[in-house]
Amino acid sequence: MKLQTSALLALISASTLHAADLSQWGGGNSRNMVSPEKGLPMDIDPGKKYGPKAAPKIAGRLRPNAEEANKGPGAEDIDMSTTKNCLWVAKLGSQTYGTPVIAGGQVYVGTNNESPRNDKHIGDRGIVMVFDEYTGEYKWQLISPKMGSGKVNDWEYLGVCASPTVVGDKAYVPGNRCQIICMDVNGMSNGNQGMQDEAQFMAAPDKDGKPVVIEPGKTDADILWVYDMYKELGVFQHNATAGYPLVIDGKLFAPTCNGVDWTHTNIPAPQAPSFIMLNAEDGTLLGEMDHVASERVLHCSWSSPTLAEVDGKKQIVFGAGDGWVYSMDMTTEKKDDFDILKEFWRYDANPPEYRKNSAGEPIKYVEYDGPSEIIGTVVYNDGLVYVNIGQDPEHGEGVGMLSCIDPKQSGDLSGKAVWTFKGIERSISTPAVKDGLVYTADYTGRVFCLDAKTGKEYWKFDTKGHIWASPMVADGKVWIGNEEGELFILAEGKELKELKTIEFPSPLLSSVVAANGCIYITTHTHLYCFKDGAKPAAGAE
Repeated sequence: MKLQTSALLALISASTLHAADLSQWGGGNSRNMVSPEKGLPMDIDPGKKYGPKAAPKIAGRLRPNAEEANKGPGAEDIDMSTTKNCLWVAKLGSQTYGTPVIAGGQVYVGTNNESPRNDKHIGDRGIVMVFDEYTGEYKWQLISPKMGSGKVNDWEYLGVCASPTVVGDKAYVPGNRCQIICMDVNGMSNGNQGMQDEAQFMAAPDKDGKPVVIEPGKTDADILWVYDMYKELGVFQHNATAGYPLVIDGKLFAPTCNGVDWTHTNIPAPQAPSFIMLNAEDGTLLGEMDHVASERVLHCSWSSPTLAEVDGKKQIVFGAGDGWVYSMDMTTEKKDDFDILKEFWRYDANPPEYRKNSAGEPIKYVEYDGPSEIIGTVVYNDGLVYVNIGQDPEHGEGVGMLSCIDPKQSGDLSGKAVWTFKGIERSISTPAVKDGLVYTADYTGRVFCLDAKTGKEYWKFDTKGHIWASPMVADGKVWIGNEEGELFILAEGKELKELKTIEFPSPLLSSVVAANGCIYITTHTHLYCFKDGAKPAAGAE
């Protein structure tokens, strides 16, 4: 593979660029997606796909036509000469929900297996693909077969719905079958460390139900350990595993994704925890959250945990599937023979009128004016906590609320928020906070700018398409995509200014991220790396 000129320059200065890595969801432990990157290109074009007629001869071979390219790996279906400021493009599966993570010269993203990189592993799988940061060259992947207990636990073709949290030489990711997986960032290229049963882990049943065991190769993940929440804790995962792990002081914090069954009314595992703490080195269970959130879970606990450092004390803050926010210590206490994480405070992120109507009767969960869980991530900034409520997009639009909470308090803080904003509808987005302003979005498709201290609305922008992603603030701009495949670039600040709209060929459900001078945009099927001045070299493939 020939390197692009700009990629060569990037390689030369690689050692200086790693300081601006984005090694986890939200960019840091507070999960506030505000990037220090400057000089990010706005003048970008994702290019066009090759048509059905044969493409030019490149590097001694014919570039495949679109039909052929869609059957195999790589970005051969994109005509790079039609892109603009695009360093590289990588082909992903058919559905991609993971937001890219960039660390140590590699880019990680969760997807599915509908563009298989290994023809020995064909069919529905959860996948984490890893690419070279500077060239887009495919390096290795995690392959995880289906859970086998039906789509209520592991919905078809969702794949891996997150990307890893990278700490040192380890990458931690929730797999698709209710597991937390720790991998060596080098894959199998430097040998098999830790767990030696990768072949069994990747084994999927044949048509007779017998596992097909295939020995791993150099482009497979080197799994160090796996913690199976389904087997160890009796968790009943609803549809998918999600939530980006948080690793603090050698401890890993993650949701279990415990939820309801197919009826959406029954809770199969009310005593299983919604949230756990593991030893990040070996995956042993260190503690768990009190099962109260599981007892009253509305749908599932998919949110990612956040670190808030308040008065010199570390708080692990988690938005749960019952619509409450819980703040916990990193230490435990014994309760009924379980190691339960000590609690600082809790807050019902739903106002009472979403829980019950004027007659005092409970409002059904999926109804437009009913209660919601928390799917977006809680954000901590400048001593305050911000959180949206929302539901699975398949439930449609409905009432929402954004809360600002003071984490210095203790006990039940319900009704004691610093401020709340009900002008927003259901949201699965994570707010971004910068210079006294909160930027957030709702599923309906609107982007909001509010005062971070008072909740006053400065502006609202309607993208006219459903939003799954979260806004990123970088280089004086707010970047966000929608389900229609439109990328919106708005000016940062109290005055609404639409700077540019760029159309991509498929939905933008993941969030835009920036690292090391590049901006990464993920569609359902492709991962794009844009850099100011990037030009594909002739013959690059």
